[in-house]
Amino acid sequence: MKKLYQLSLVMLLAFTVILAGCGNNNNNSGNAGGKNAGAATNAPAEATAAPTDAPKTDVKVGMVTDVGGVNDKSFNQSAWEALQALEKETGIEIKYLQSKSNADYEPNLNQFVKGGYNLTWGIGFDLGDAIKKVATENPNANLAIIDSVVDAPNVESVTFSENEGSFLVGVVAGLTTKTNKVGFIGGMESPVIKRFEVGFKAGVLAVNPKATVKITYAGAYDKPDIGKSLAATLYNDGNDIIFPAAGATGNGVFNEAKSRNKAGGSKVWVIGVDKDQSLEFGDDVTLTSMIKRVDEAVKKVSQQVVDGTFKGGTTTVLGLKDNGVGLPETSKANVSADILAKVDEYTKQIIDGTIKVPAE
Repeated sequence: MKKLYQLSLVMLLAFTVILAGCGNNNNNSGNAGGKNAGAATNAPAEATAAPTDAPKTDVKVGMVTDVGGVNDKSFNQSAWEALQALEKETGIEIKYLQSKSNADYEPNLNQFVKGGYNLTWGIGFDLGDAIKKVATENPNANLAIIDSVVDAPNVESVTFSENEGSFLVGVVAGLTTKTNKVGFIGGMESPVIKRFEVGFKAGVLAVNPKATVKITYAGAYDKPDIGKSLAATLYNDGNDIIFPAAGATGNGVFNEAKSRNKAGGSKVWVIGVDKDQSLEFGDDVTLTSMIKRVDEAVKKVSQQVVDGTFKGGTTTVLGLKDNGVGLPETSKANVSADILAKVDEYTKQIIDGTIKVPAE
């Protein structure tokens, strides 16, 4: 009997150990990272999205930002958010590399191409030359670019009619200004930013010929301090509305406007760009925004890779008729119904060709 009791005790202890081991294994699997875990070894220069429960796929999409960075609250951020949405829907693997200078463009692109990514994005006009070089050297790789046209059979280019959307926010500015003086701050001079500039000026003058539009450039997309300084100068000169098309540099314009409005005195406004920036900076300072649907373009082209329908060697231009540019619904918070009706009127005339907005 004693031996039987000892044997039973030994078996009970062994069974307990087995159960404990199973419990530990379950805990470990629950804490394990998803397919992107640990991939961002040199953050914040590079980063991956959080793992999801989306269907599994072998497709990998990489994105290289311009110097504005992925958190520019503008078009780099829109592009990354689009890939994050597609990751949740399809289970693709995504990753971005943040460029700190122009010298980073080519090596960042090559990191994805050499790493076997199915599609590599270059976000911004400035990446055009690097995309062309990498595409030529890697003819079997798929690449895509926003805001530039790259003539290569394995590159899909997406550009926008920024002048059309900018014309509409110019209409808003021209009918809203109390001083008849409005300002424009560009990032770096390029055909893309020029479209913003001339479209905005044309819209202002179309509805308010007495207004003046002061044009200035920051020479950078990643310098909020410069944006703040330029905004201070414009506001001091009586410009009560500023439209920055300058990436993260434009964040400084919002900061300056917020400080002035908080201090009291004459009300000043900022017109957002690329995203609905009232969601970031608030309705108290954001008059309206010129939305540029970079997110939809990035998502659409990336989905083509998932579906096996990628169209290298093509260029897509998105304008008002494509819903590629325009104003957000939140404009109603600060823009009167009469002015929005005028915006609708001009929108129809631009789409039907009655008005041709200058682009340069």
